[in-house]
Amino acid sequence: MPIDRIVSFLPSATELLYEFGVEEKLFGVTHECKYPENAKLKPQVISSVINSDELTSNEINTITCTLLRDGKNIFELDNKNLLDANPDLIISQETCEVCAAYTTEVKTALEILPKKPELYSMDPHNLNEIIQSVTKLGKILQKEKKALEIVHSLRQRIENIQNSKNEKIPTVLAIEWIEPFFTAGHWVPEMIELAGGINLISKIGEHSRRMDMQEVKKSNPDIIILMPCGFDTIRTLSEYDAILRNNSDWNSLNAVKNNQVFAVDANSFFSKPSIRTVEGLEILAKIIQPDKFKDLTVSVGSFSHIS
Repeated sequence: MPIDRIVSFLPSATELLYEFGVEEKLFGVTHECKYPENAKLKPQVISSVINSDELTSNEINTITCTLLRDGKNIFELDNKNLLDANPDLIISQETCEVCAAYTTEVKTALEILPKKPELYSMDPHNLNEIIQSVTKLGKILQKEKKALEIVHSLRQRIENIQNSKNEKIPTVLAIEWIEPFFTAGHWVPEMIELAGGINLISKIGEHSRRMDMQEVKKSNPDIIILMPCGFDTIRTLSEYDAILRNNSDWNSLNAVKNNQVFAVDANSFFSKPSIRTVEGLEILAKIIQPDKFKDLTVSVGSFSHIS
Protein backbone atom coordinates (compact mmCIF):
# COMPACT_ATOMS: atom_id res chain seq x y z
CA MET A 1 0.00 0.00 0.00
CA PRO A 2 1.45 3.42 -0.93
CA ILE A 3 2.27 5.83 1.88
CA ASP A 4 0.67 9.19 1.05
CA ARG A 5 -0.18 10.59 4.49
CA ILE A 6 2.21 10.47 7.45
CA VAL A 7 1.95 11.52 11.10
CA SER A 8 5.16 11.83 13.12
CA PHE A 9 5.07 11.44 16.90
CA LEU A 10 8.85 11.85 16.98
CA PRO A 11 10.91 14.99 16.18
CA SER A 12 13.88 12.99 14.88
CA ALA A 13 11.56 11.18 12.46
CA THR A 14 10.18 14.54 11.29
CA GLU A 15 13.74 15.70 10.55
CA LEU A 16 14.38 12.52 8.58
CA LEU A 17 11.18 12.88 6.54
CA TYR A 18 12.37 16.33 5.42
CA GLU A 19 15.78 14.84 4.62
CA PHE A 20 14.04 12.26 2.43
CA GLY A 21 12.15 15.08 0.70
CA VAL A 22 8.67 13.72 1.52
CA GLU A 23 7.50 16.62 3.66
CA GLU A 24 4.46 17.09 1.41
CA LYS A 25 3.20 13.75 2.79
CA LEU A 26 3.56 14.89 6.41
CA PHE A 27 0.16 15.87 7.84
CA GLY A 28 0.81 15.87 11.58
CA VAL A 29 3.72 16.54 13.96
CA THR A 30 4.39 17.19 17.64
CA HIS A 31 5.02 20.40 19.57
CA GLU A 32 8.73 19.44 19.61
CA CYS A 33 9.04 19.18 15.82
CA LYS A 34 10.89 22.46 15.31
CA TYR A 35 13.53 21.42 12.77
CA PRO A 36 13.67 22.21 9.98
CA GLU A 37 11.89 25.52 10.39
CA ASN A 38 9.02 24.58 8.07
CA ALA A 39 8.09 21.68 10.37
CA LYS A 40 6.61 24.27 12.74
CA LEU A 41 3.94 25.01 10.11
CA LYS A 42 2.55 21.48 10.10
CA PRO A 43 -0.58 20.69 12.18
CA GLN A 44 0.26 19.53 15.70
CA VAL A 45 -1.26 16.24 16.80
CA ILE A 46 0.77 16.01 20.04
CA SER A 47 1.40 18.63 22.71
CA SER A 48 2.90 18.53 26.21
CA VAL A 49 0.99 19.14 29.44
CA ILE A 50 4.21 20.56 30.92
CA ASN A 51 5.27 24.10 29.96
CA SER A 52 9.00 23.59 30.39
CA ASP A 53 9.84 27.10 29.18
CA GLU A 54 8.36 28.59 32.34
CA LEU A 55 9.64 26.03 34.87
CA THR A 56 12.97 25.31 36.54
CA SER A 57 14.77 21.98 36.06
CA ASN A 58 13.67 20.84 39.50
CA GLU A 59 10.04 21.82 38.83
CA ILE A 60 10.04 19.99 35.49
CA ASN A 61 11.46 16.88 37.13
CA THR A 62 8.98 16.99 40.02
CA ILE A 63 5.93 17.42 37.77
CA THR A 64 7.11 14.71 35.36
CA CYS A 65 7.75 12.21 38.18
CA THR A 66 4.36 12.98 39.74
CA LEU A 67 2.50 12.47 36.45
CA LEU A 68 4.29 9.17 35.78
CA ARG A 69 3.73 7.96 39.35
CA ASP A 70 0.02 8.76 39.15
CA GLY A 71 -0.36 7.13 35.75
CA LYS A 72 -1.28 10.43 34.10
CA ASN A 73 -0.33 11.53 30.60
CA ILE A 74 2.64 13.77 29.87
CA PHE A 75 1.36 14.38 26.34
CA GLU A 76 -2.02 15.32 24.89
CA LEU A 77 -3.40 14.08 21.62
CA ASP A 78 -5.28 16.54 19.39
CA ASN A 79 -8.05 14.26 18.15
CA LYS A 80 -9.32 16.66 15.49
CA ASN A 81 -5.91 17.24 13.92
CA LEU A 82 -5.21 13.51 14.00
CA LEU A 83 -8.51 12.68 12.29
CA ASP A 84 -7.87 15.42 9.70
CA ALA A 85 -4.41 13.96 9.07
CA ASN A 86 -5.95 10.54 8.38
CA PRO A 87 -2.51 8.90 8.22
CA ASP A 88 -1.40 5.84 6.27
CA LEU A 89 1.68 5.73 8.52
CA ILE A 90 2.36 6.78 12.13
CA ILE A 91 5.99 6.99 13.23
CA SER A 92 6.54 6.70 16.98
CA GLN A 93 9.25 5.63 19.44
CA GLU A 94 9.93 3.35 22.40
CA THR A 95 13.18 4.86 23.63
CA CYS A 96 11.88 7.23 26.34
CA GLU A 97 8.36 7.89 27.62
CA VAL A 98 9.39 11.34 28.89
CA CYS A 99 11.08 12.68 25.76
CA ALA A 100 8.40 11.99 23.13
CA ALA A 101 4.95 10.51 22.60
CA TYR A 102 4.94 6.91 23.70
CA THR A 103 2.76 3.78 23.56
CA THR A 104 -0.25 5.43 25.26
CA GLU A 105 -0.61 8.04 22.53
CA VAL A 106 -0.18 5.44 19.79
CA LYS A 107 -2.83 3.20 21.34
CA THR A 108 -5.26 6.13 21.64
CA ALA A 109 -4.61 7.16 18.03
CA LEU A 110 -5.39 3.67 16.79
CA GLU A 111 -8.63 3.65 18.78
CA ILE A 112 -9.97 6.86 17.25
CA LEU A 113 -8.79 6.49 13.64
CA PRO A 114 -11.39 4.79 11.42
CA LYS A 115 -8.68 3.68 8.96
CA LYS A 116 -5.90 1.80 10.79
CA PRO A 117 -2.49 3.11 9.69
CA GLU A 118 0.79 1.26 9.40
CA LEU A 119 3.03 1.76 12.45
CA TYR A 120 6.78 2.22 12.50
CA SER A 121 8.42 2.52 15.91
CA MET A 122 11.99 3.75 16.26
CA ASP A 123 13.91 2.46 19.29
CA PRO A 124 17.62 3.23 18.82
CA HIS A 125 20.08 3.12 21.71
CA ASN A 126 23.35 3.75 19.87
CA LEU A 127 24.66 5.48 16.75
CA ASN A 128 24.52 2.37 14.58
CA GLU A 129 20.85 1.84 15.42
CA ILE A 130 20.13 5.49 14.62
CA ILE A 131 21.71 4.97 11.19
CA GLN A 132 19.83 1.68 10.71
CA SER A 133 16.57 3.58 11.25
CA VAL A 134 17.40 5.65 8.17
CA THR A 135 17.61 2.48 6.09
CA LYS A 136 14.41 1.02 7.57
CA LEU A 137 12.35 4.16 7.06
CA GLY A 138 13.79 4.58 3.56
CA LYS A 139 12.51 1.12 2.69
CA ILE A 140 9.02 1.88 4.05
CA LEU A 141 8.89 5.10 2.03
CA GLN A 142 10.44 3.51 -1.08
CA LYS A 143 13.34 5.93 -0.79
CA GLU A 144 16.12 3.33 -0.64
CA LYS A 145 18.52 5.28 -2.89
CA LYS A 146 18.22 8.46 -0.82
CA ALA A 147 18.62 6.39 2.37
CA LEU A 148 21.89 4.94 1.05
CA GLU A 149 23.17 8.46 0.28
CA ILE A 150 22.30 9.68 3.79
CA VAL A 151 23.82 6.62 5.48
CA HIS A 152 27.04 6.87 3.41
CA SER A 153 27.46 10.55 4.35
CA LEU A 154 26.83 9.89 8.05
CA ARG A 155 29.25 6.96 8.20
CA GLN A 156 31.98 9.00 6.48
CA ARG A 157 31.61 11.77 9.07
CA ILE A 158 31.72 9.27 11.92
CA GLU A 159 34.85 7.63 10.48
CA ASN A 160 36.51 11.04 10.19
CA ILE A 161 36.19 11.43 13.96
CA GLN A 162 36.70 7.79 14.89
CA ASN A 163 39.96 7.42 12.95
CA SER A 164 41.60 10.30 14.79
CA LYS A 165 44.15 9.12 17.37
CA ASN A 166 43.96 11.10 20.60
CA GLU A 167 47.33 11.03 22.36
CA LYS A 168 45.90 12.18 25.68
CA ILE A 169 42.56 10.54 26.49
CA PRO A 170 40.65 12.65 29.05
CA THR A 171 37.88 11.35 31.28
CA VAL A 172 34.53 12.89 30.38
CA LEU A 173 31.26 13.16 32.29
CA ALA A 174 28.14 14.09 30.34
CA ILE A 175 25.22 15.30 32.46
CA GLU A 176 21.71 15.06 31.01
CA TRP A 177 19.88 16.92 33.78
CA ILE A 178 21.21 19.39 36.34
CA GLU A 179 18.64 19.44 39.14
CA PRO A 180 18.62 16.62 40.04
CA PHE A 181 21.65 15.21 38.26
CA PHE A 182 21.04 12.56 35.62
CA THR A 183 23.59 10.65 33.57
CA ALA A 184 23.59 10.97 29.79
CA GLY A 185 22.74 7.51 28.46
CA HIS A 186 21.80 5.74 25.23
CA TRP A 187 24.10 6.92 22.40
CA VAL A 188 26.02 9.63 24.31
CA PRO A 189 28.63 7.37 26.01
CA GLU A 190 29.52 5.87 22.63
CA MET A 191 29.80 9.36 21.11
CA ILE A 192 32.21 10.44 23.86
CA GLU A 193 34.45 7.43 23.25
CA LEU A 194 34.39 7.88 19.47
CA ALA A 195 35.35 11.54 20.00
CA GLY A 196 38.46 10.55 21.96
CA GLY A 197 37.36 10.55 25.60
CA ILE A 198 36.82 8.01 28.37
CA ASN A 199 33.14 8.08 29.30
CA LEU A 200 32.37 8.09 33.03
CA ILE A 201 29.45 6.66 35.06
CA SER A 202 26.96 5.87 32.27
CA LYS A 203 27.24 2.95 29.84
CA ILE A 204 26.56 2.66 26.10
CA GLY A 205 22.95 1.85 25.32
CA GLU A 206 21.68 2.19 28.90
CA HIS A 207 18.86 4.51 29.92
CA SER A 208 19.75 7.74 31.69
CA ARG A 209 19.49 7.51 35.46
CA ARG A 210 19.60 9.73 38.50
CA MET A 211 22.92 10.35 40.25
CA ASP A 212 24.01 12.57 43.13
CA MET A 213 26.85 15.01 43.76
CA GLN A 214 28.87 12.37 45.60
CA GLU A 215 28.92 10.17 42.52
CA VAL A 216 29.97 13.14 40.41
CA LYS A 217 32.73 14.04 42.89
CA LYS A 218 33.96 10.45 43.01
CA SER A 219 34.27 10.34 39.21
CA ASN A 220 36.10 13.72 39.23
CA PRO A 221 36.28 14.04 35.42
CA ASP A 222 38.79 15.97 33.33
CA ILE A 223 35.96 17.38 31.20
CA ILE A 224 32.27 17.96 32.02
CA ILE A 225 29.69 18.42 29.29
CA LEU A 226 26.25 19.70 30.28
CA MET A 227 23.45 18.55 27.98
CA PRO A 228 20.08 18.84 29.77
CA CYS A 229 17.49 16.95 27.75
CA GLY A 230 15.56 19.29 25.44
CA PHE A 231 17.56 22.43 26.37
CA ASP A 232 19.61 24.53 23.99
CA THR A 233 22.97 26.09 24.87
CA ILE A 234 21.55 29.37 26.16
CA ARG A 235 19.04 27.65 28.46
CA THR A 236 21.79 25.35 29.77
CA LEU A 237 24.05 28.31 30.55
CA SER A 238 21.19 29.93 32.46
CA GLU A 239 20.64 26.72 34.47
CA TYR A 240 24.36 26.56 35.22
CA ASP A 241 24.47 30.10 36.57
CA ALA A 242 21.38 29.55 38.73
CA ILE A 243 22.24 26.12 40.13
CA LEU A 244 25.92 25.21 39.90
CA ARG A 245 28.17 28.24 39.54
CA ASN A 246 28.31 28.99 43.27
CA ASN A 247 28.10 25.40 44.52
CA SER A 248 31.20 24.60 46.60
CA ASP A 249 31.13 20.85 45.91
CA TRP A 250 30.86 21.53 42.20
CA ASN A 251 33.70 24.05 42.30
CA SER A 252 35.99 21.44 43.92
CA LEU A 253 35.90 19.26 40.78
CA ASN A 254 39.03 19.12 38.62
CA ALA A 255 37.13 19.96 35.43
CA VAL A 256 35.71 23.11 37.03
CA LYS A 257 39.04 24.19 38.52
CA ASN A 258 40.77 23.60 35.17
CA ASN A 259 38.11 25.48 33.19
CA GLN A 260 36.97 22.39 31.31
CA VAL A 261 33.18 22.66 31.57
CA PHE A 262 31.05 23.00 28.44
CA ALA A 263 27.38 23.52 27.61
CA VAL A 264 25.95 22.09 24.39
CA ASP A 265 22.72 22.42 22.41
CA ALA A 266 21.27 19.12 23.60
CA ASN A 267 17.88 19.66 22.01
CA SER A 268 19.38 19.80 18.52
CA PHE A 269 22.29 17.36 18.69
CA PHE A 270 22.10 14.99 21.68
CA SER A 271 18.62 14.45 23.18
CA LYS A 272 16.96 12.88 20.13
CA PRO A 273 17.86 9.78 18.09
CA SER A 274 18.24 12.02 15.07
CA ILE A 275 20.76 12.00 12.23
CA ARG A 276 21.95 15.31 13.72
CA THR A 277 23.58 13.29 16.52
CA VAL A 278 26.45 12.92 14.04
CA GLU A 279 27.00 16.66 14.32
CA GLY A 280 26.81 16.10 18.08
CA LEU A 281 29.75 13.72 17.67
CA GLU A 282 31.64 16.43 15.80
CA ILE A 283 30.87 18.92 18.59
CA LEU A 284 32.25 16.48 21.16
CA ALA A 285 35.38 16.02 19.05
CA LYS A 286 35.96 19.79 19.06
CA ILE A 287 35.56 19.83 22.85
CA ILE A 288 37.67 16.76 23.62
CA GLN A 289 40.35 17.27 20.94
CA PRO A 290 40.26 21.03 20.32
CA ASP A 291 43.62 21.28 18.55
CA LYS A 292 43.00 18.41 16.18
CA PHE A 293 39.49 19.50 15.22
CA LYS A 294 39.81 23.28 15.38
CA ASP A 295 39.02 23.57 11.65
CA LEU A 296 35.94 21.32 11.80
CA THR A 297 32.82 23.42 11.24
CA VAL A 298 29.78 22.95 13.48
CA SER A 299 26.58 24.97 13.86
CA VAL A 300 26.85 28.42 15.42
CA GLY A 301 25.80 28.31 19.07
CA SER A 302 25.98 24.52 19.25
CA PHE A 303 28.29 24.63 22.27
CA SER A 304 29.87 27.06 24.70
CA HIS A 305 32.95 26.94 26.88
CA ILE A 306 31.88 27.88 30.42
CA SER A 307 34.29 30.11 32.33
